Amino acid sequence: MINTLITVSVRRDNISVTGHAGYAPPGQDIVCAGVTALTQTLAASLDNLTEDDADYTLAPGMFILEIKDLSAEARLLVDSFFMGICKIADAYPEHTRIVQAWMT
Repeated sequence: MINTLITVSVRRDNISVTGHAGYAPPGQDIVCAGVTALTQTLAASLDNLTEDDADYTLAPGMFILEIKDLSAEARLLVDSFFMGICKIADAYPEHTRIVQAWMT
């Protein structure tokens, strides 16, 4: 098993999700699958359910979302995403870490 970690960094202007959980081999990792589902759903929801022109990067092992100019609707979607990420971090703390870096 790979010894890695998903890190969710919450900053004043952005949220980033990086890394791989290392919970199980690639293709069998339920932690990575859960986080991936949440990030891809957030990106699609921002694109299709809001008028925002959301600024995000979505790539394997990386999701970065600029949150400084989001509408109330988009912020609600981000809050829902964050609640899901917190549930995964609570269930798998050795594979998922949330870092609040408000000053950076």
